[in-house]
Amino acid sequence: MKYLSSALLALTLCLSPIAQAQTAGEELGSCMVDAITGKERKQLATWIFFAMAAHPDIKEFGNVTAEDQASIDRTIGVLVTRLLTETCAAQLQAGYKEGGQLAIQNAFELLGKVAMQELMTNRNVMVSVEGYANFIDEKKLESVLNGTK
Repeated sequence: MKYLSSALLALTLCLSPIAQAQTAGEELGSCMVDAITGKERKQLATWIFFAMAAHPDIKEFGNVTAEDQASIDRTIGVLVTRLLTETCAAQLQAGYKEGGQLAIQNAFELLGKVAMQELMTNRNVMVSVEGYANFIDEKKLESVLNGTK
């Protein structure tokens, strides 16, 4: 299943944080990523999971109560307030001055990638993600890749 391993490697690389910032907006994102703890990354991952679980087509698979949602919203609100008004205030000002709302959006995208990376590096999650591979028709895949189909 070398093709699947390559796909998973590509996914991992896509979720990797940017190594070195070049713009003020990227500096904001890097500051935010550097300023959060492992526990806070897990809280962000929980918040993202809860948000996805709110989708009507998958809501039945989640068990998120209104109290759970309010609690994680409060936690993330406090975290974001700290990041933007204390820890990374200078980077926020510079990023906003340079790139406006887009700089802030890009910084949060980076923060989201880090939160997702927190989920994806868990062994149980990786086993679950790889489960579909048991149902791939390798002969069909090989025929397409070899141009015989």
